[in-house]
Amino acid sequence: MSLKALGAKIFAKRIRKKINKWASDPVGTQERVFRDLIKTAQNTAFGQDHDFRNIKTYADFAKQVPIRDYEALRPYVDRVVEGESDILWPGKPLYFAKTSGTTSGAKYIPLTKASMPTHINAARNAILCYIEESGKAGFVDGKMIFLQGSPELSEKNGVKLGRLSGIVAHYVPQYLQKNRMPSWETNCIEDWEQKVEAIVEETIDQNMSIISGIPPWVQMYFERLQQRTNKTIGELFKGFELFIYGGVNFEPYRKTFENLIGRKVAGIELYPASEGFFAFQDRQDEKGMLLQLDSGMFYEFVKADEFFDENPRRLTIGEVETGVNYVMLVSTSAGLWAYNIGDTVMFTNTNPYRVVVSGRIKHFISAFGEHVIGKEVDQALREGVEEVGAMINDFTVAPQVNPEDNELPYHEWFIEFKELPKDIDALALAIDKSLRNQNTYYDDLIEGKILKTLKITVVPNEGFKNYMKSIGKLGGQNKLPRLSNDRNIADALSVMIDK
Repeated sequence: MSLKALGAKIFAKRIRKKINKWASDPVGTQERVFRDLIKTAQNTAFGQDHDFRNIKTYADFAKQVPIRDYEALRPYVDRVVEGESDILWPGKPLYFAKTSGTTSGAKYIPLTKASMPTHINAARNAILCYIEESGKAGFVDGKMIFLQGSPELSEKNGVKLGRLSGIVAHYVPQYLQKNRMPSWETNCIEDWEQKVEAIVEETIDQNMSIISGIPPWVQMYFERLQQRTNKTIGELFKGFELFIYGGVNFEPYRKTFENLIGRKVAGIELYPASEGFFAFQDRQDEKGMLLQLDSGMFYEFVKADEFFDENPRRLTIGEVETGVNYVMLVSTSAGLWAYNIGDTVMFTNTNPYRVVVSGRIKHFISAFGEHVIGKEVDQALREGVEEVGAMINDFTVAPQVNPEDNELPYHEWFIEFKELPKDIDALALAIDKSLRNQNTYYDDLIEGKILKTLKITVVPNEGFKNYMKSIGKLGGQNKLPRLSNDRNIADALSVMIDK
């Protein structure tokens, strides 16, 4: 065993002990984080506007600080972007993580001196927890690749600006620099297809042990390697031991990845976002990701089916239950306050607190009152594929409200297959059955002949890649929405399919 591997095992035990300490006292940990946040930000413009000096309890905070999304917080963010200090958090941020907004255009999420280490430490700790649990550390001597956005940063009023994954690339520790791939020059390539080809060239003959990225883009990388070598990824990279992923639900991709890799590889799921690194998978045999309660973030939760009420009840960590769909709010050491990140989560465990991402509060289908969410379509597709047999590359779902020929309305599933099922109609029925079992509203609409059984539209090979490319969102952190309550994506895909 190398010194690096031995050191990793020792460090892993120390970090696991620290995690266990705060995880065993979730309410106390969150109370401490809450007090620190309020005290630190009391003299900021936001703190003064919301009378932080007189906030003594969480009830005070909930009364004085309303729930906000980016658009509602934007007047404060715009002042930070213009170069003002002490607006949302003391001083100026170190970076702005630039993301794409649907209604707000470009969004600038501040990253501060206090918040930046929480992103880095969580990613590191995810790997250390795997080492502590498995006892394996030899892979730290192999090559590691993190498929990410360009690390080249611009500047806005004295603050560096870039994609989160590109910013994080500047924080790879010195002891991993020799293991890290691709090269800096390749990482800076903006065109995603050119970048993947360059990464293939650099890695094809390397001892890759850790591979990380958003599943659809890692899939593209794996497929290019397979095309070049006619080997499975497991055969090509004999030391490949750990696949780290996040950004989208991996389940719809699982069978395709198992086929591409050709053997079992351990996986770690992450829940990172520009607003914070919220959770990571800390146990291989546990469902869900450990919520990071000691990382400068105070969490609130609102039941998803109450979120659009006039005064929805806000819950803290000690009040949540397993199996309930919650909208997650965060207040952070980057200066976000009661901030709606847009995600919905479900707790799989409350001892310790583990979550799965169930969808987006804006990404759902309820054109007919069915309230279908991301978790339900992911599970329905997985069960349908298992029953009928198929492999998929990607998919999205939209309502068809006004079908032709006086048909009943239906949900239209756009699916790009890696391996077509023998019977498309049988797959549609299997998916529909699973969705009806999960969602009583949808079942009632089918039973009452308000909706008809879903339809599958086959998307040609690389159809989703071409669509994402057409809207300038190919690669990096960009993700295809699983669900839409309108037909903007569906209509664009239909035009491309008909050409």
